[in-house]
Amino acid sequence: MARFNPILVLSAVTLVALAGCGDNQASTPPTAPSPVPSATTTTTTTTSGSEKPVSPASYPELMSVVTNTKAAVETGDFVKAKTEFDKFETSWDKVEDGIKAKEPKNYEAIEETTEKVTDELKKAQPSKDLVLAQLQSLEKTIASIPQP
Repeated sequence: MARFNPILVLSAVTLVALAGCGDNQASTPPTAPSPVPSATTTTTTTTSGSEKPVSPASYPELMSVVTNTKAAVETGDFVKAKTEFDKFETSWDKVEDGIKAKEPKNYEAIEETTEKVTDELKKAQPSKDLVLAQLQSLEKTIASIPQP
């Protein structure tokens, strides 16, 4: 007569339960996120522990340059990143006086960060992490400035 083994029964039940809990991600290949136009992107910044969405649409030219530069840096194409970031000055010239008058702290932050990015991109071997960190900082600062 066969003897009842509770460990085997428990093991079988556990295996069946685990097999039923799969989320089938293994059968679906990972896909890259779709690019979102910068005018519809919402950035979240944290201030005093609370999050508030900030629309970068107020300075779309600046945000576009930063976004394009980040994309080039992320792929390691520093020649393209430098070319893209060179466009920042042209866009910045159009709005910097207004920002300087209304948002002097943000103006100074943008000036300093722009200089850091430019200096790093001039190097023979720029630091990808440093440039990305500075570009993210620049992006947050621009996004935090109220619309003109």
